[in-house]
Amino acid sequence: MIVSAHTAVCSGMQVQHVEVETDISASLPTIIVVGLADKAITESRERIRAAIKQSGYDFPLGKITVNLAPADAVKSGSVLDVAIAVCILRHTVAIKQNLGEKTLYLGELSLDGSLRPIKNILSICLWARENGFERIFLPAKNKSEAEVVSGIEIFAIERLIQLVDFLNGEIVIEAIKPISLKKRIAEHQALHQLDMAHIKGQTVAKRALEIAAAGGHNVMLIGTPGSGKTLLARTFVSILPTMSEGEVIESSRIYSAAGLLPGGDLIYTRPFRSPHHTASHIALVGGTQALRPGEISLAHRGVLFLDEFAEFRRESIEALRGPLEDGQVTVSRASGSAQYPAKFILVAAANPTPSGYFADSSNGSRLQANARYEAKFSGPIMDRIDLHVRVEAVKTDELMTDSLAEHSADIQARVQKARALQQKRFGKAGIVTNSEMSSIQIKQYCVLTPDCKQLMERAIEQFGLSARSYHRLLKISRTIADLAGSTDISLEHLAEALQFRPKSLKA
Repeated sequence: MIVSAHTAVCSGMQVQHVEVETDISASLPTIIVVGLADKAITESRERIRAAIKQSGYDFPLGKITVNLAPADAVKSGSVLDVAIAVCILRHTVAIKQNLGEKTLYLGELSLDGSLRPIKNILSICLWARENGFERIFLPAKNKSEAEVVSGIEIFAIERLIQLVDFLNGEIVIEAIKPISLKKRIAEHQALHQLDMAHIKGQTVAKRALEIAAAGGHNVMLIGTPGSGKTLLARTFVSILPTMSEGEVIESSRIYSAAGLLPGGDLIYTRPFRSPHHTASHIALVGGTQALRPGEISLAHRGVLFLDEFAEFRRESIEALRGPLEDGQVTVSRASGSAQYPAKFILVAAANPTPSGYFADSSNGSRLQANARYEAKFSGPIMDRIDLHVRVEAVKTDELMTDSLAEHSADIQARVQKARALQQKRFGKAGIVTNSEMSSIQIKQYCVLTPDCKQLMERAIEQFGLSARSYHRLLKISRTIADLAGSTDISLEHLAEALQFRPKSLKA
């Protein structure tokens, strides 16, 4: 008799359906796994044997052949344990009912028969619903992650014996009740600790960050030590718009693939990733044999803050080119490849010169050092950063004042209105911010008046703007107009956008 059960494995965020088939024949007791299984799966044989015995069931004698179909696709991980175990128990008639054609079995088994949590539950549950499955059995510790998926019955299981009794109709287990994502998002949004009201001065930098938040633009903060670059960047998250339900799902799937969901809870607030400048190229982009997502993917729909930007390895900085342009990254290794979304706002911070101060050109050696320092910022990367801001040291009277500046909540309200305009503008175009506009969309939504065209022509001639810089200026102008509630881009909007064009670091 052949017994089969359905399960799934993941490569990155891509889900692969796996059908587990088992057969028992008279021979010496052994378990053989075929179908391109990795070491973690082949080692599961002893886990499954112990879990079945510790759950009080007899382990069948004879040769057990486990086939993982399709046989030409590599399978990895420990997610198949439960599916293999229920197939074996169906052979022994410990499970008296058919395992079901529309049922998915997920989970890793402990030696005592309990189910351990696994990665990528959210991606698998969404895939199962889209592909017509009706029931999913998964570890109880993955319950919080699965609660956001509706339209399919999901059962949280603590032990193998509990699953067997339920399949035999001996006990009743209630399906997980889907939660309200909107309510969870609202609850977590109020947890921000930092507020821009406590940042003294820095009016220009705050305005630049407001524009960046409204249109999803990248920012470069150039300033002396102690001027507030890091604090501005960390507070930036507090003015970003509330995450939508779709963005919560997107971000949570990435974190689930990386095994970084604390307690199985989802990502309800904008991610803020701040890797150290010693981080490797793989740590930023992603990789390892397990095709783990990197920092740029973990920052999806949030902020990637690179402090001491000049100190990052050149290969790490250059690796940002593709993601900044395309909003996604493909991780390829000998074991396979995985594609992750990477639509983040880059906030980079750096000192203007090696000494950290703007006035640093008193002799020839310092000039040479400055030139070498500035050469670390490649033209293509600087060209992909929309807003370049000089962060000045805070003036004494601003530093000593007891009055608070504008609160983050007030700035966020303006950002939300601007984002709402963009959402209405782009509709179902597949983008959500002005920074994502294609050249065709720029031509449609960034129409310049005759006065604006004259100013833009002078700017192109004077500053030698590239085609990319020209398009980015139009996107920024469109965002500034959205913040002002204006349908058209005016001379004032374009002039403000020009203030944030790339310039010499020490200028």
